[in-house]
Amino acid sequence: MNTKKYNLENTIFAWSNQKGLDPIHIKKAEGVHLFDEKNKKYIDFSSQLMNVNIGHGRQEVTEAVREQMEKLSYVSPPFTTDSRGILGKKLADITPNNINKTFFTLGGAESNENAIILARLYSQKHKIITHYRSYHGATIGSVSAGGDPRKNEIDSQQVPNFIHVENPYYYRCPWYSNSFEECGDRAIKNLEKTINYEGANNIAAIMMEGESGTSGCIKYPPYYLKKVEELCKKYDLLLIIDEVMSGFCRTGKWFGYDNHYIKPDIITIAKGVTSGYIPLGGVMVSDKIINSFNNKFLPLGLTYSAHSVACAAAVSVLDIYENEKIMENVNKIGSYTDKKVEELMNKHPSIGDWRNTGMLGCIELVKNKKNKDPLAPFNATPKQMEDMNKVIRKLRDEGMFTYTKWNYVFIAPPLTSSEEDIDEGIDIISKALKVADEFCY
Repeated sequence: MNTKKYNLENTIFAWSNQKGLDPIHIKKAEGVHLFDEKNKKYIDFSSQLMNVNIGHGRQEVTEAVREQMEKLSYVSPPFTTDSRGILGKKLADITPNNINKTFFTLGGAESNENAIILARLYSQKHKIITHYRSYHGATIGSVSAGGDPRKNEIDSQQVPNFIHVENPYYYRCPWYSNSFEECGDRAIKNLEKTINYEGANNIAAIMMEGESGTSGCIKYPPYYLKKVEELCKKYDLLLIIDEVMSGFCRTGKWFGYDNHYIKPDIITIAKGVTSGYIPLGGVMVSDKIINSFNNKFLPLGLTYSAHSVACAAAVSVLDIYENEKIMENVNKIGSYTDKKVEELMNKHPSIGDWRNTGMLGCIELVKNKKNKDPLAPFNATPKQMEDMNKVIRKLRDEGMFTYTKWNYVFIAPPLTSSEEDIDEGIDIISKALKVADEFCY
């Protein structure tokens, strides 16, 4: 049976032209590796879409799902279940003491969509401030919230009242700052100016990622998020932190915001909560917000909210994070990866910058280190991607899947990876960078 043919003829592929596709047909996966129909092995160097945090094929999760399905496969959200309650308590235990309740969704976009709704309901204000270089999902509200330019195709249909500001992107600082710290300070001044221009009395929340992800792992300068939190308090705005990608040990802490010593009002989660084994997301809400609905109707709801099987999978995954000391491995392997990429930077003139927090990293490729001419520009056209696509093809040919975007090559393997796994991946990337080096001048 030619199921790859059925995939191409009978299913729709995300974020791509629908003709001329040549996807890898995966038959199985184990640990940090994928295997295609010819049993060719690929190292998964971005945990798929930065979500398979515990690696592939963990039978403990499979068993937890099987046991739950045998007892109770589904009941609608008004019911309570063991797995829902246990997961809710586990999440409350790893977040600040002002956050104790979670509204469960099916994924990251839904989490952000509902966080936006909740912030507007609570504050009775409508504007949301986010970064230009950000991604919050592809539903109509979440795609409008993000700054990813792929949304421009539906520009006329975007949801209004999202205000975007520049990131403190030091490598390409919009304010031509002389230091990392200065870039952060100028970003904060720009943010405060924007708040005053838009009117704090109109702004419900500021929404930012716990750590930058697919926009290029743009690192926050010291105290940047802390200063954002201070602005929220000063102007009575809610702080929404999107932890869909940076959550669950990915950055060396439970959540990305833990690196910045802040207490969000709302935290959104997905991806790593089940390690991608089953769809699940959540909106974690502070007491002050959710308690305001104690005697007032809360107009949020999803048929599959708090799905018992998904919750059981998440409980199993959280147990793995805790029992196997995944956070310790992230800090160890993250440092090792930094060292290996620094070695690559000395060999390959095409590496312009390397940005990494824990095991959420990104290489930015350039044609010229001095003027930072990108191998492919922001929002590159197919023509502008031709050189970069040769690098991407080399990665695939050498046996690697990793997330790439414009001139970015991401290094975000499963959090269970060993030094040997990193060596395997870095060796393949080095071969691909020889292709990129040919375009340097």
